[in-house]
Amino acid sequence: MSQTTKIEYQKDGHFTRPASTFRNFISADPNAQFPAEKGRYALYLSPGCPWAHRTMIVRAMKRLEDVIDLYILSSFMGDKGWFFDGTDGTTPKDPLYGFTYLRELYFKANPNFEGRFTVPVLWDKKAGTMVNNESSEIIRMLYTEFDAFVPEQYREVSKGAAGLYPEHLRKDIDELNQWVYDTVNNGVYKCGFATKQESFDENVYPLFASLDRLEGILKGHGKPFLFGDHVTEADVRLYTTIARFDVAYHTLFMCNLKSIRHDYPFLHRWFRRLYWDEANEETGGAFYKTTAPWIGLYAKGYAGARVKVTTNGQGPVIVPRGPAVLVEPLADDEKI
Repeated sequence: MSQTTKIEYQKDGHFTRPASTFRNFISADPNAQFPAEKGRYALYLSPGCPWAHRTMIVRAMKRLEDVIDLYILSSFMGDKGWFFDGTDGTTPKDPLYGFTYLRELYFKANPNFEGRFTVPVLWDKKAGTMVNNESSEIIRMLYTEFDAFVPEQYREVSKGAAGLYPEHLRKDIDELNQWVYDTVNNGVYKCGFATKQESFDENVYPLFASLDRLEGILKGHGKPFLFGDHVTEADVRLYTTIARFDVAYHTLFMCNLKSIRHDYPFLHRWFRRLYWDEANEETGGAFYKTTAPWIGLYAKGYAGARVKVTTNGQGPVIVPRGPAVLVEPLADDEKI
């Protein structure tokens, strides 16, 4: 099978991100089309992708490791997209169907599929089809619809104001997510995948204006996380971009007006408090164990991606070396 429709990533020198295509939902309702069940679903992802990384964090935070399978593709994208190869702690072959390429899974769900073969993928093993491939929707399913299968203290309904998406903060979280997505999460790609100077300039200044704004939020309230004393969905969504910033976006995507570690002390401390979370009961080490094994590979993945998108794979792939310390430690007085 082959993809007959060319996916356009560029329009007049501007990077454009096509929308996700599978948008069904898992529900706690046992009568739903996709009811929450232990062992029924699998999460396909690449640890190199920040959108997929979100889902891996929430799965671990919610203690869903024994409820939802995790199938990890390579950190790097090949000529045919994401693939299994068993390197760097990834899965050698698709455990369900023996596939090598993620695109084979998409064609199993829809033989006439003509979109992008993206991660993450939430797969229904029982029905043999794809449920959803939009990370922002998958993480909400993970932290709301599977509460019946985790210990009571980790259930969203039990956490109240300390939950990932507490009712009294939902409007504020949604508003922050919107501008962070446009200017930061996707903003780094608009810079790195630009093919015209004016397109790059149009996006690099809003990116750093938003980083300045995030720094101001953390400095202003003096709390550990974006909305106070507890990790919310907003922290998860921002974290996967900041984890890649100094090690990849700063150099490869030319997002170099400032760096996180040298120019944003509050944001830098926020990031490190999440990263060094092995002893944090609330997060269960989810940030560290989903980042540390692969953070040293992020630059290689983005070096190849940038060449693929901006030159159609015709340029050389040069991987920058550094920073010498990937993530700086927390001082004793910075620990929570």
